[in-house]
Amino acid sequence: MSASPHSASGSIKTVAIYEVVKGIGALLAAIALWLWHSDLKTWLHSAVQLWQHYFDRFLIVQVDNMVEVALKASEHWHIFLGLVIGYASLRFIEAYGLWTDKTWAYWFSVLGYGIFIPVELYYLIVRPLDGFKIAIFLLNVVIVIVVYRNMKRKGLI
Repeated sequence: MSASPHSASGSIKTVAIYEVVKGIGALLAAIALWLWHSDLKTWLHSAVQLWQHYFDRFLIVQVDNMVEVALKASEHWHIFLGLVIGYASLRFIEAYGLWTDKTWAYWFSVLGYGIFIPVELYYLIVRPLDGFKIAIFLLNVVIVIVVYRNMKRKGLI
């Protein structure tokens, strides 16, 4: 059931593309985990060295956090693999719904992003300020505003 006979706006299609990019990123992480789970520590060490060679300390805190999560995930890689594939699937389903102008996708998107804004704001306050975290927070706020405005324009709220 479509929200309207019109197609999704350009701003909503941009959000859909962003969702596809997140889904692809998650799938690439899942593939890497599947291929290298038995030697993940060595592979991650090499990847971090390569990152530092090209980018020095740029986003190094985020890289180190991802390495820590990946090492924990490698202990139960098959469970984590399923979770990552599930996450990617949700991103692709949301992207499809937004691109095809489905009412459920607007609600899924605005609630899905909106629910994390207070959590992200909390971490911005209690932890050291970080440009990457600020950018993600602002991006999520913009996405909620874009989806909300489109919902309002379509008479969904």
